[in-house]
Amino acid sequence: NKRTTAAWQNYFCIGRGQSLIPNDMKSLFLSRSALIAALALSAAVPGLAQAPAPLPEAGMPAPPYADIADLVIASPLVIDATIRSTSKIKPANAPDLPPGMLRFYVEADVNALIRGPAAIPPRIGYLLDAAPDARGREPKYKKSRVLLFARPVPGQGDQVQLVTPGAQLGWSPATEALARRITAEVLAAAAPPVVTGIGNAFHVAGSLPGEGETQIFLRTADHRPVSLSILRRPGEQARWAVALSEIIDDSAAPPKPDTLLWYRLACFLPRGLPDDSIASLSPEDAAQARADYRFVLEQLGPCGRTRGR
Repeated sequence: NKRTTAAWQNYFCIGRGQSLIPNDMKSLFLSRSALIAALALSAAVPGLAQAPAPLPEAGMPAPPYADIADLVIASPLVIDATIRSTSKIKPANAPDLPPGMLRFYVEADVNALIRGPAAIPPRIGYLLDAAPDARGREPKYKKSRVLLFARPVPGQGDQVQLVTPGAQLGWSPATEALARRITAEVLAAAAPPVVTGIGNAFHVAGSLPGEGETQIFLRTADHRPVSLSILRRPGEQARWAVALSEIIDDSAAPPKPDTLLWYRLACFLPRGLPDDSIASLSPEDAAQARADYRFVLEQLGPCGRTRGR
């Protein structure tokens, strides 16, 4: 509205050494300053300049699992909201705005809190960078239902900051369901650890040609054990499994696609075994360990990420 737009203009004039804020608007700008500073830091991170996803059509499937998992993991707040109003900020008042983008101050009504504290205010505000359409027109978001992946702004309970410029997604039943499922997986007590690399790999050849077993130990952020095992027998399809304990037993199996364990492996394992992981193996055993690792990657399939992290 005109009152909010004028207030934003006055705020940015202060940054140029002018004090144009009416007394009755000062409280509004003081409550927005932390948000602007926070978004400026986000916009400066390489690879994060991405426009919000277009609003979905009815029946549109959810985005890839990896895209939503990236956002959920990065977001202390996941919010189902309906946009109440948007106020465009002049480019002169947004010096860090990427070329070709528009910046808005958005107010939204909270429908549901998918991830976060027990309660948040029923109405929140945040900054949004968006691109004009093919005809150069401003996007229209009023009354749109969206999913917000955000973090709180310290000291500003009714303000949030999107974790990336593209962390406003158009709402759909499928996207909300996936966001809720991933949130539950991430917060579960038995959630698989974050994979940070590969430790030692071993291969033991069997007594028959083509028989053998490879074990590959993974490094994790919290030092919990994770290992891959690949078993080959003559005339049989190779089998592999992942274990989340020191002991690999008959219950170990490959992860199901589009689960958090699958995501931890498919999206974060390196594309090949590092040399130091097989340094103690003979050339023959090292070659087989490399082949077995490639087999695991093929079985996992591509990560499927379509958005920059």
